[in-house]
Amino acid sequence: MLLGSHLRRLREARGITREAAGYSIRASESKISRMELGRVSFKTRDVEDLLTLYGINDEAERTSLVSLAKEANVAGWWHSYSDVLPSWFPTYVGLEGAAHLIRVYEVQFVHGLLQTEAYAHAVVRRGIKGASAADVDRRVALRLERQKYLVSENAPEFHIVLDEAALRRPYGDREVMRGQLQHLIEVSEQPNVRLQVMPFSFGGHSGESGSFTILSFPESDLSDVVYLEQLTSALYLDKREDVTQYESALKQLQQDSPGPSESRDLLRGLLQLS
Repeated sequence: MLLGSHLRRLREARGITREAAGYSIRASESKISRMELGRVSFKTRDVEDLLTLYGINDEAERTSLVSLAKEANVAGWWHSYSDVLPSWFPTYVGLEGAAHLIRVYEVQFVHGLLQTEAYAHAVVRRGIKGASAADVDRRVALRLERQKYLVSENAPEFHIVLDEAALRRPYGDREVMRGQLQHLIEVSEQPNVRLQVMPFSFGGHSGESGSFTILSFPESDLSDVVYLEQLTSALYLDKREDVTQYESALKQLQQDSPGPSESRDLLRGLLQLS
């Protein structure tokens, strides 16, 4: 998806049509469209030919993009969980694992990267009525596997604003919620985690459209991606004007929320009340 988006911008910058691009790699216009949307695998030769057509002669840039194409064709660890994942979610897990900065606003529940195992079980059971115990366990296992990235050697920066509603809405019993609040206090001390709480007392704020995630990548020429999850699908936005609006909304949320230290105090207060 990232590579396809980059190839689309290179093509558009040169004023080359999808039809002309397809002709250069012995493919149809629809094939170029699917490539640019990240919906098909990439042949190294096709990517090299397209880069030549688009005038990309810098060896370092070519090597970087060809390497990205090879990586895109390798199934990630999360594909082994495809039997219990909605069709749109593996894409997100792959993008999350490639990001060096993850910025989030969450209102419904604690973000998956910060959930305890017990809380995750409660969330999955509530969200998927009638799911077997085995399916619930596999979904929770995937969530816990994703969390390893947050404490890995190449861990991303993780900046999150949690609405107070997500902290007061009970998932599981009292002990589950107490364990989750304690975990948030502890994980917020990690150097790569910036956790803020948007309190009820603030009133209306810039997160009125609901939860969203902004993913940024170490390659400077790759655009940020906004992830919006819906009931039966998800949206991935990478147009600069869209990303800018969500970045502005998150920046305002961060400015309006108490800082990390004050947010930890708020979490401690909720823990005492629970």
